[in-house]
Amino acid sequence: MINQQNTILSTAEVAAQFNELAKQEKWFDIQEMFFSEDVKSIDPPGSPYMGYAEGKAAVRKKGEDFVKRIRDVHRLYTSEPIVSANHFAVVREKDLTVEGFGRILINEIMLYEVRDGKIISEQFFY
Repeated sequence: MINQQNTILSTAEVAAQFNELAKQEKWFDIQEMFFSEDVKSIDPPGSPYMGYAEGKAAVRKKGEDFVKRIRDVHRLYTSEPIVSANHFAVVREKDLTVEGFGRILINEIMLYEVRDGKIISEQFFY
């Protein structure tokens, strides 16, 4: 992503802006602003909730499909990002009632890789 001075944002700058949007639960805004066109989204193998998606449109659909199944939100939390080189990570806790699963609690680490100011991959560990 390029900032107002026409320079590519650093990983720390992307993580800081990501954090501001995450605090507001604006996940689709994060995708629109920061995801590369060929972004990869990787859930744990065998995850009952979501799987693998590649490409900005497919990753958005993956998220939309899950959000459509949420019946109640009990608690959401996202930690401040930890940044190292071209990666940053956050802890995410979700307590949700989801169609087909009932009430679920997901405690995860979300790991993002940044290249040229864009998120090129997101990987979830839960």
